[in-house]
Amino acid sequence: MLLYFFITCFPFIFFLKSLTLKRFPPRATEMRLLSLWFWKEVSFFSISKFIKNSTIPSRMCLTKMSFTSKVDNFEEVKEEEGLMSILDLPELVLECILERLPPAGLCSMAGVCSSLRSRCSSDHFWEKHMKKKWGRIIGPAAYREWQWHVALRKHASHVKQEKPKGLFRILSIFRPFWWIQSKVDDSSKQSSLPDDSIMSWFLALETGRFWFPAQVYNRENGHVGFMLSCYDAELSYDPRTDTFQARYPPHGRRALAIENSVPWERLRAPPVDTSPHDLHFSDCLNELRPGDNIEIQWRRNKEFPYGWWYGVVGHLESCDGNENYCRCHNSDTVLLEFNHYTPGSRWRRTTINRKDHREEGNEADGFYGGIRKLSSEEEISTWKRLWPSEILE
Repeated sequence: MLLYFFITCFPFIFFLKSLTLKRFPPRATEMRLLSLWFWKEVSFFSISKFIKNSTIPSRMCLTKMSFTSKVDNFEEVKEEEGLMSILDLPELVLECILERLPPAGLCSMAGVCSSLRSRCSSDHFWEKHMKKKWGRIIGPAAYREWQWHVALRKHASHVKQEKPKGLFRILSIFRPFWWIQSKVDDSSKQSSLPDDSIMSWFLALETGRFWFPAQVYNRENGHVGFMLSCYDAELSYDPRTDTFQARYPPHGRRALAIENSVPWERLRAPPVDTSPHDLHFSDCLNELRPGDNIEIQWRRNKEFPYGWWYGVVGHLESCDGNENYCRCHNSDTVLLEFNHYTPGSRWRRTTINRKDHREEGNEADGFYGGIRKLSSEEEISTWKRLWPSEILE
């Protein structure tokens, strides 16, 4: 223990003496402090321990976070009292500390003073947190919805007091009322954060205030009619249970469907930027061979949105399945198999035309749309993990 004290303290004493003997340029001083910072990792953990034991909580519920700084003139206060604060650290050292803080820690630091609030709300610190937690289920469609949400917040007062004008009037025609209302529920809440900052988006997702589009595997708690499918939905995060609430839009005579407690494992970002009401352009038809894993659009009737259904490319009846003699890839007809249905089921197989594929089907068996060939092992393993325990009729 005594040896550790000498090792850690004496270099720091020599360092302080060197500062009094020779004046360095500001940049050189900053680099020397930075090298000292990384000389021993104990320094970072000591400061972390100090932050945890101070009056600033290191863990704070994000749902109750306020971003009004506790002391706006913090610099003046510490000058009057002759105290040293974290703001006295060199820029690179302070940035290193902030980069290692989790989201709750950044939020806590942002509540100390206006200077730290400005630093901690920088997109630079929040990009990695956004990607780490939300990157797998947030796609281009969700980003567009956030931009629309930001625009609504900026014009919320005009939307509530008078009829929307210009672009907002046109967009409101195509947005159902329940959708628009959900996006402006928190528009009256004041925040010092810029609406278009990544921190603001992260916290809107984290607190469940922002509904975003994504896709849900085996919708409606794995209803037998949706096994091995993936449908578009509006999602809201519940931080208390670490699950999501899903809203499936109404279609035909079917009312709005709501599903609670949807786990992360059943969610994904839309793999293609195609509306669930539009036919996906299939660019893989000439590549399809027996054994390929695919997803195909399917809907019950013309009023329903498409869902993506998992299947595999099978051998034609004229082929014995021998790979050495198989010529199925040369045929214009492609056989698709859905092996989670029993042999003989009308849902077990279907065929499409490789050369001229469009939406095919009828009111009895539904309509088949565009096709995606799966090349990612992660996508394929996700479908196999969701395989039903019993074969469906």
